[in-house]
Amino acid sequence: MDWMKLFLSFIIGGGICVIGQLLISLTKLTPARILVLFVTLGVFLTALGLYKPLVDLGGAGATVPLTGFGYSLAKGAIKAAKEDGVLGAFTGGIKSTAGGIAAAVFFGYLNALLFKPKTKK
Repeated sequence: MDWMKLFLSFIIGGGICVIGQLLISLTKLTPARILVLFVTLGVFLTALGLYKPLVDLGGAGATVPLTGFGYSLAKGAIKAAKEDGVLGAFTGGIKSTAGGIAAAVFFGYLNALLFKPKTKK
């Protein structure tokens, strides 16, 4: 096992999470707005060519957080746009992230079946 890759993955993923926690703690942004901000930031950094080096360096530490979802959307849209033109720009992101979206829906549904939700007091 390459311990340096593991360490860099932990540092990069942890750093992204620290930024999220700081936004929650120090601003009045809601978690939903932070989610949108992170996905949009991932798309924007990918379009500028700045997120790929972070993925190469940090692996799963950069692709698992929400910015990584934005990276996957943008990467798929860019690839499909090159292959299929304008229509590919609209369909490529969804095609590239369909597996992750399906897994989130499935496990969210499974979680809803297994656990009883409680209201906040």
